[in-house]
Formats: sequence, C-alpha cells, structure tokens
Amino acid sequence: MSNNPVISIVSPIYNEVGNIQTLYGRIHAVMEATGESWELILVNDGSTDGSTEALQALYAQDPIHVRVIHFSRNFGHAVAVTAGMDYSSGHAVILIDADLQDPPEMLPDMIRKWREGYEVVYAVRTKREGESWFKLATASLFYRILYRITDVDIPLDTGDFRLMARQVVDVIDNMNEKHRFLRGMVSWVGFRQTGVEYVRDKRYSGETKYPFRKMLRFAWDGITGFSYLPLQLATYLGFAIAALSGLAILLVVYLRAFTNAEPLEGQATTLVVVLFLGSVQLISLGIIGEYLGRIYNEVRGRPLYIVSNVLGIERVSHAGACTNSTSKRRQEKKNE
Repeated sequence: MSNNPVISIVSPIYNEVGNIQTLYGRIHAVMEATGESWELILVNDGSTDGSTEALQALYAQDPIHVRVIHFSRNFGHAVAVTAGMDYSSGHAVILIDADLQDPPEMLPDMIRKWREGYEVVYAVRTKREGESWFKLATASLFYRILYRITDVDIPLDTGDFRLMARQVVDVIDNMNEKHRFLRGMVSWVGFRQTGVEYVRDKRYSGETKYPFRKMLRFAWDGITGFSYLPLQLATYLGFAIAALSGLAILLVVYLRAFTNAEPLEGQATTLVVVLFLGSVQLISLGIIGEYLGRIYNEVRGRPLYIVSNVLGIERVSHAGACTNSTSKRRQEKKNE
C-alpha cells in the first residue's frame, strides 16, 4: 500500500528568507484543517540571502511534511516549479509562490473542486493588491494578446497558482522543452479544468523577482512557445512592403509619363527607404534567430536543472542531475 501523501504543495524559493516561516505556518494551518495528508516541497533556486539556512531549520522543525530540494545554482522560477513536480508524490499537486501574494487559504477550495472531478483547478485573479497601474495594464494586455494569437485556450488573468491531478503532472513531466511557460503547458494538455476566483494580495516581504526585463522575457517565452505569429509577421511584412513598392512604382511611372513633376528626388528619400528596408530585414532575422536559438537549446540535451542536495526525499537521480522526464525516482520509490 502506498504511503504517498494525498496533496503535494510545491513552492519555489529564491531569496525569500522573510517569507518562508510564514508560508509554512499558513499552509500548515490550512492543510491540517482539511484532514488531508500532505507534503510541502520547497525548491531552493540558488538563494543567496539566508533562505538556505531557513529551509534547513524548517526541515528540522517538521521533517514529516517538509521536503527541501537545493539547486546547484539559480535555474529560474519555471524550472524550480518543474523540479518540485518531478519530486512530488501526491495524488494532486498544488503550485504556489512563496511571496504569499497567492493566499494559502485558497487551497481547500481547489481541493474541493478536484474532489468534484476536475483534473486542473486554476486560480483567477479578480483583483491585484499592491501593484502599480503599469504592471496591471501590461499584464492585462499580455494575457489578452496571448489569448488572441495562440492556439491554446489559456484562461485570462491566471498565473501558476493552481492544482493539478497526478495524471496531468505526469504528462507535463514528459514535456521536455527548456523554455517553459507552465500555464500554457497546463492548458495545452487538456483534461477537465475549472477556475476559482480570488483577490491577489500584495507581497508579504522582500522584492519582486520579476522586474520589467524578466517580464519581457517571460512574455516572449509564452508567445514563442505557443504561437508562430512572430515568424509569420516577417512574411506579412514582406508582402506589405512588396505591395507598397508596386504602388510606388506605378506612381513614379505615372508622374514621369503624364506630369512634369520630378518624383522622389534627392539622397534623403533613398536613405530613408534603405534604412526602413534594412530595419525590417534585421527584425525578421532577429525573430528567426530567437526560434533558432530555442531549437539549439533543445537539441543540446543538457539537464533542465542540477540538484546539489535534498532533505526528506529518499532518492536523488544520478549525479544530482535531473531532466524533466517523468519520475523514474517516484516509480523506484513505489517499488521499494
């Protein structure tokens, strides 16, 4: 008979020393009230602020529920979440950030929906506290653009805060892309999905890990991971410029044949046209280069992350390195 917990809760940790104990306390109180067996998997994504020592102390405080995975360096939020999913053993997995913007008190509502038969329960933000108008506006714009240009029905105003049944987690574990846009991946796999609404709180302590530069990269990962529109734009621009050129040729012929005008005289006009065409070509090459770079990252076959140490987990894959192929470790554990 399996001793696996019913619920695995995964939280990535990167310089969250001020939030770790509060996160654990709120999750502990909520989960104990549900009566479900549970584990909390905290993935230390190369923290440098004392989070490593805080995680060690938390595991010593509650070795029954707490599991800790230490990365060899920082690999990024999506990769840390993936590692937690790889090492989880629950019948359902809940993803939650450590900044406490997504309240742990929502977990019972998610579990209730899962018990009703839904394989994915995502949290929908009806309001976002403590965020600037610029971030609210750009986030809303991004989700609506993504909804329009992708072939995947990604719910609006959702993040990674969600519950997934074991069969969903196993499918995502087998999806091997390096540039991981998890909310798109979860929507792509299908299954029965539903949402629960909540008000997103302001960050409990510390600083955001997603400044504007990282937000742009995150948005680009989502667009390129689930849409060919950037590549198609190069074709559209080519046809548009060809059409404009054809009209310009007809205009020049008309002016020279039927009027006394001297059309398009001077080097300035020629220079502007050349610069415009050159910029379009460079943008198109840049877009193609982005997709080519992602192909290169995939074919190199490097592990998605490297684990240096674990606490509360019996087995680590060879040399501490683990790709996001499905949990051989989990199967080995079941067979013991």
